[in-house]
Parts: sequence; C-alpha cells; structure tokens
Amino acid sequence: MILTGHEILREHRSERINIRPFNPEQINPNSYDFRLGPVLKTYVDYVLDTRRPNEVTTTEIPPAGLVLTPGRIYLGHTMEVMGSDYYVPIIRGKSSTARLGLFVHVTADIIDIGSHNQWTLQLYPVQPVKVYPGMLVGQVTFWKTVGEVTLYSGKYQGSMGPVESLVHLDYAAETT
Repeated sequence: MILTGHEILREHRSERINIRPFNPEQINPNSYDFRLGPVLKTYVDYVLDTRRPNEVTTTEIPPAGLVLTPGRIYLGHTMEVMGSDYYVPIIRGKSSTARLGLFVHVTADIIDIGSHNQWTLQLYPVQPVKVYPGMLVGQVTFWKTVGEVTLYSGKYQGSMGPVESLVHLDYAAETT
C-alpha cells in the first residue's frame, strides 16, 4: 500500500520517515520530490569490471548547470538524506525530467527498508541535457511492508554524495 502525501507528512513529523532537509512544498498527492545534489561521478574506463574497483572522476555541477552527454552513466545523488525503518522507499524520475530524455535511476528504483543516506542516482541522458544543482529531478514513494522486517545494513548504508559500484566487494571472499 502506497502512502499519500498527507501520510508522508504525518509520518515525517512522527519521525517514521526521515527526509532532511524537508520542504512541505515538495509533497505531491502520493510522493515527495527530491533534488539533485551538486556532485557527479563518472567512470574513467569505457569497459567496467565487476570484480575490481573502477576509477571515477568527480565533478561539481556549477550553478550555471552542466550538460550531460549520451553514451555514459553519471552517478549523482539526492540532495536530501532520506530513509525509513517502517516503509520501503521507491524512487522514480519526475515526468518532467523524463520528458527531457533523462533517466534518473536506470534500474535501481527500490531502496531497502532501513537504508538512510543520500541516495546515489544513475543518470543516463538519451540526448544532451543540462542539469543544475538542486533541481527537482525525481520523486520517492513510501510503501507499507507485510511480514517480518529486516533493516538494511549493507555496504552503501550512510552514503553521502554519489557512490560508485561496490559490487567487487561481493567477490572479495572468492579471491582470498
């Protein structure tokens, strides 16, 4: 069951939903708009390896904006720190962003219950598009769970800013 905007506000006030900073003007009928943080990371190599760390470059998005070009993934982040130990957040791009041909999360739209951090966004433009720090880029919905809850305690917990893939850590035990 999805929470309405009124319930998101109520649950935020009761501290069952964590959004910092919180702006009531970003509440929608059944979601909360989030903003693009000021930092992007891009991978240096064209071919990426799932069994080792991949080198990245870090770029600050200037106030005048930055043009994203097709053919590469940009790791951005939410300006807000968000999470919940009671609801499962699911992120989506805003339709206004999608209409410009910018994918905001590619495939990773479900956030584990108990994950509290700035969420890394996988930005993928289908044509050149200019983005700005702090722009409303996506929205989060909150869903009730059924069954026993196990809170997230994984490798991305507490992330601030964009975090590159740490999938290589999943294979570390196999190589030792």
